[in-house]
Amino acid sequence: MFTEIMMVGGLFWSVTYIMIIRRGFKDKTFGMPMAALCANISWEAIFAFVTPHGTPQLYVNYIWFGLDTVIVLQFLKYGKKEFPNISHWQFYAVFTLGLLIAIPMILTINYEMDDSAGAYAAFGQNLMMSVLFVTMIMNRKGIEGQSFYIALSKMIGTGLSSLAFYQFRPSTQDSVLLPLLFVSIFVFDLIYTVAIYYKSREYGCPLKRL
Repeated sequence: MFTEIMMVGGLFWSVTYIMIIRRGFKDKTFGMPMAALCANISWEAIFAFVTPHGTPQLYVNYIWFGLDTVIVLQFLKYGKKEFPNISHWQFYAVFTLGLLIAIPMILTINYEMDDSAGAYAAFGQNLMMSVLFVTMIMNRKGIEGQSFYIALSKMIGTGLSSLAFYQFRPSTQDSVLLPLLFVSIFVFDLIYTVAIYYKSREYGCPLKRL
């Protein structure tokens, strides 16, 4: 049952990526905060190519890495305009530095926690992402690169993954940190989903904006 729930959660996350890409091209912007993007694609690269997961999760990692690569390209193409106070080379340098920090950080967390599945790193960076999405909607004047459906799909995908780990992984039930991460992620995802819904109402019906 663990694998089945994880695959459904992975499907929702794949849909989330696809909708972020779609909105990014439509709005000519990026839909994932930089720090979250650096951590995300680093995790996927590690567990797809460096210390690969077993199947079927490995194939999901390949798909996620491919989709996140497109989001990275969108960030590099459209992202500079949101950082007007730095030069182009500084913009690219900061993103590169983010990757150079994220990759060894994830590897060392996996080693330190003796976590070959990468769960601590995955849910830790997911919490960071959830907080940054809330920050993004607070800082952006509009809703470019965002939609209610992106928020809802992310919340469901992560919620299912959290449920699978809590119900079917004994090591998770013995952990204090992981359940705290599960709850914290859900709280911030719920805040973001409600916030994007109401902010979208200012720009028309939020349920029509895919």
